[in-house]
Amino acid sequence: MMSKKVSHLNDAVEHFQLVLDQCPVSHPDHATALTNLAWARLLGYIRNDVQDIDATTSLFRDVLALRPQRHPDHPLSLYNLTEALTWRHNKKRTASNIREAAQLYRELLPLCQEGTYLRSIAAGKNGVDYVIGGCNNLPIDASDEGIQLRRVVLELCPLGHQLRPRALAMLAQAVEARFGQHGSIDDLDTSIQLRREAVSLCPEGHADRDTHLNNLADSLTSRSHHQGKPNDLDEAIALHEALRPRPAGHKHRDYSLNTLGLALIARFNKRGDIDDITRAISLYRKALTLHPPGHSHRDTTLNNLALALQTRYEKSHVSEDLNKAIDLYRESLRLVRLDDPERHKTLHNLSSALCSRLRQTQKNEDVEEAIALCKQSLAALSSLHPDRYFSYMQLKEAYLSRHEILHDPADLLLAIENFRLASGHPTQGFPRRIRGALGWVAKAESHQHGSALEAYQVCLELFDSHVMTRSSIISRREAATAFRDARSLPVDAASCAIRHDNLRQTVELVEQGRGQQWSLASRLRTPVEDLESANPTLAHNYMELSNLVSNAAQSSATVSDRAAADREATEYRRLTRQWEAAVAEIRGLPAFSRFLLTPSYEDLQGAARQGPVIILIASQYSCSAIIVPTSGDPHHVPLPSITLADLKILKDRFTRAIRDSSRMNPRELRTDLIVLLRVIWDQIMLPIVDVLEHVLKLKRRSRIWLCPTAAFTSIPLHAAHPFQTKADRSGKEPCLEDLYICSYTPTLSALIRSRQLMKKRVPPSFVAIGQGQPGAGKGKALLAVDSELELVHKLVPATANRTTISGDEATRAGALSALQQNTWLHLACHGKQDPKQPYDSHFVMKDEHLTLLDIMERHLPQAEFAFLSACHTAVGDEETPDEVIHLAAGLQFSGFKSVVGTLWEVDDAVAKHVVEAFYGYMFGDLKNGGVMDCTRAAWALNCATHAVKTKVPLEQRMVFVHIGV
Repeated sequence: MMSKKVSHLNDAVEHFQLVLDQCPVSHPDHATALTNLAWARLLGYIRNDVQDIDATTSLFRDVLALRPQRHPDHPLSLYNLTEALTWRHNKKRTASNIREAAQLYRELLPLCQEGTYLRSIAAGKNGVDYVIGGCNNLPIDASDEGIQLRRVVLELCPLGHQLRPRALAMLAQAVEARFGQHGSIDDLDTSIQLRREAVSLCPEGHADRDTHLNNLADSLTSRSHHQGKPNDLDEAIALHEALRPRPAGHKHRDYSLNTLGLALIARFNKRGDIDDITRAISLYRKALTLHPPGHSHRDTTLNNLALALQTRYEKSHVSEDLNKAIDLYRESLRLVRLDDPERHKTLHNLSSALCSRLRQTQKNEDVEEAIALCKQSLAALSSLHPDRYFSYMQLKEAYLSRHEILHDPADLLLAIENFRLASGHPTQGFPRRIRGALGWVAKAESHQHGSALEAYQVCLELFDSHVMTRSSIISRREAATAFRDARSLPVDAASCAIRHDNLRQTVELVEQGRGQQWSLASRLRTPVEDLESANPTLAHNYMELSNLVSNAAQSSATVSDRAAADREATEYRRLTRQWEAAVAEIRGLPAFSRFLLTPSYEDLQGAARQGPVIILIASQYSCSAIIVPTSGDPHHVPLPSITLADLKILKDRFTRAIRDSSRMNPRELRTDLIVLLRVIWDQIMLPIVDVLEHVLKLKRRSRIWLCPTAAFTSIPLHAAHPFQTKADRSGKEPCLEDLYICSYTPTLSALIRSRQLMKKRVPPSFVAIGQGQPGAGKGKALLAVDSELELVHKLVPATANRTTISGDEATRAGALSALQQNTWLHLACHGKQDPKQPYDSHFVMKDEHLTLLDIMERHLPQAEFAFLSACHTAVGDEETPDEVIHLAAGLQFSGFKSVVGTLWEVDDAVAKHVVEAFYGYMFGDLKNGGVMDCTRAAWALNCATHAVKTKVPLEQRMVFVHIGV
C-alpha cells in the first residue's frame, strides 16, 4: 500500500476480508488470506487507525494453528504472531504479551537459517532484541514462572550477544529473590554462578562491570551468612575493596556505600576489628546525605546506619550509639510502607535494640514494645520465609529479657519455644540455626531447664546435616571447627544425659557427637551384604551413588578456581540428594528401617561383644566413665576426684615429663612419669577397675576397649599404674595392663565396622615399608630403620608373601600401591601430626609425604593389620579433640581392622626391641599350624611391653597403643 490514507487501509482490510470469505478453512490459501487480513489490521493498529488488537492477534494465532511444526511457513507465522504481541506491548505495556513473545522467539530463532531475510528481521534490533529489552524491564518475579521467563530470555542471548550480561543479571536477581523467600541454597549458588559469568563478559572499562561486581559481592556475602563459608566473605570484601565507593556525583554512589557497609559489618561480626565498624558507620552517614527526606531509599539507609551503630554498641557499650540507633530505627519504620517486603527487618532490628537498652535501664515498656514488634514481624512473613529465624531469635531475646525482670517462668517457656522454632526453621542456613541451638543449650543449662537434653540433640543433628553439605573432607573439618564454643558439645551432651539418669542415651549422644568426620565418610562405605541378599537392585543403586558422592567429594578437594568450585559443590549436592533418596527407599524395607540412622544403644553394644568398652567423658559439668558391657545396661562410674581443669593440667604435665624423660639416661628412674601414672590410676582407672572386677566380674587378662573423649584423649590411660607394694608384702599391686588387655577405639561404630569387615578375609600378604634417609629438610636420619626392616622380615612367616620397600623405592606412590596390594603393613619412618590441619598429618617418604588424606581416600576392605613404628601416629587434633583425626585412625577408617600406633616421639634405637618382642608373640605359634590373626595384636603388644621392661625405658614402652579389634 503506497498511499497512507486511512480510506485506502480500510479498503485493503475489506478486500482481504472478501478474499478470506472466498477461501474456507479447507482452501489451500486460507492461511495466506488470514495472514494478509491480519497484517492489514496490524498496520492500522501500528498507525493508531485501528484500536482492536485482540481480534488481529487472534487471526495470527489461527494462522499458526494452520501451520504447525514442519510446515514450511511455520517460522514465518511464529514471527508474525510475535510482531502482533510486541506491538500490543509497545502500546499498552502488557507484560503477558512480551512474555509470550519471548517464548515464541525461543522456538523461532533455531528455525531461522543464517543469511535468510527472516533471520535478519527476527534477530534484529526491532525483533528479538526488543523482546529481550521488554522482558528485562519487567519487575522481578521470583515465582517458578517468572524465573522460567528469565531463563528463556537468557537462551535468546547466546554467547557474544550484547544483552547477555543484563539477561544473566536479571535471572540472577530472580533466583536470588526466590532464595530470599524460601532459603534454597541451590538458588543462591545459581545466582552466584550467573553473576560470575556476567562479570566475565564485562571487561575492565565496560560501563556495567562495576554493577555486576557489586552484585556478585552482595550474593557472596549472603552465602557466607547462610552457609558459613569464610572464603565467600573474603572474596566479597576483596571485590568491594577493588571497586571502592563510586566518586561523588556517580548515580550509583549510594548503592556502593550501602553494600560495602554491609560487608564491613559482616567482617566485623566475624573478626571484631573496630576499624571495620567505624568505617561502615562513616559510609552510611555519607549515604544518608544522598538520601535526604523524601528519597525513596532513605528508610533502608536509616536502618543500615542504625544497625551499624547498634553493632558498635555491642562491642564498646557506648550508650549514645544505642540510643541513636533506636531513634534511627523509629524514623526508618515511620517511612517504610506497611506492605514493603523488607519492613520486618526494621521491626526486629528495633526490637533487638530495645532489648539491649533494657539491660541498661530495666524499663519494662521497652521489652513490651520489643515483644509487640517481633510479633508484627512474624505476622508479615510466610511460614517458610528464611527471615522468620531472626524474628524467632529476637522474640526469644525479648522474653528472656522480661524473664530477667519479672522472673515469670512462663517467659522462660516462651523463650525456649522460640529457640526451638528458630533452630528448626528449615529454610534458614545451618550455621545460623546451629548458633541458635547453641544459645538454647547455654540458656537451658544456666537455668537448669528440662529442655537442655533436647537442645543438645538438636545441635548434634544440625551439625551432622551442616557438615554433610560440605563436599570435601577438609571443608567438613572447617565447618565443624567454625563454632569455637561447640568443641565440648558431645561430652557436655553426654554429661547432661547422665544428669537425667539416661545412660543409654548418654552412649548414643557421645557416639553421635564424636567422630563425626569419620561417620559421615564411612556412610559411603557401609557394607551392604545383607541388603544385597534382600534387594540386589537397591543395593547396587546405593553403592553406585555412594561411589559417585565419594568421587565428587575427592575431586572438589582439588578445585582452586572459585567458579569451578561452586559448580562442583552444586553437583555434589545434586548427587547427595539422589543418595539420600536411595537411603530413604532402603529404609522402606521392613528389616532396614534404621539403615544409616544414628545407632541406638542396642546397635552400639555390638562394640562390646568381645569385652567391655569404657567411654571416658570429660565435661565442664563433670567427669565420668560409662562402661558398655557385653549385655545389659551401661554402668556409670563417677570420677569425683578429677575435673576438666585437672585433666588439662595433667596433659601439660605429661608433655613436660615425656620431653624430660627423652633426655635422660635409659636406666634413670622416671620419677615424674611415675607420679603422673599413679594419678591416672588413683583418680581415673581405679574406680573403673572396681566396677569391672566386682560388678561385671570380668576375668583377668580379658580384653577391654578405652574410648576417651575431649581432654582424656591426650592422656595415656592404658599405662595407669599404682606403683605400690601389696598390703601383705607379697608383691607389687598390678597395673591396668597386668589386669586387662587394653585397646583403644576412636568410636564404638569404628570397632563394629572393623568387625563387620572381618567377615571377608583373603590370604595374608605382608609389606614392610621403611624410610630412614628422608632427605634434606625432612627430619634426621633414622639409623635403625634398615635393621628393623630386616628383623621384621625374619619374624614374619614366609607363608605371608613378604615384601620390603625401603630407600629410594619408599616413595609416596610406592607406599600407596603397597597399601592397596597387601593386607598386613609395617611402617618405619618419621611420622608427623599436623596440629593446624590434621588431614596433612603424614609419614615421611623419599619424595612426597604420604598424608592422612591420601590414606583416607583409599578404600582397603581386605586390609587387616598395620604396625606404625613412627612418631605421633595416634595423637588427636587439638581443634576437634572428639574427632580423633590421626594417622592410626585413618588407617582403621580405610580398612585396617587392627592398628598399633604411637602417642609421641619414638626412639628408633629402642623401638626395635618392642617390634622384635611384638612379632615374636604375634607369630610365635604359627609353626604349629596357626594362621595369621590380627585380633592377637593387642595381646601381643601387651606381652611385648612386659617383656622389654629391662631394655626399654618407661616412656618408650608407653608410647605404643593398640587400636581396633
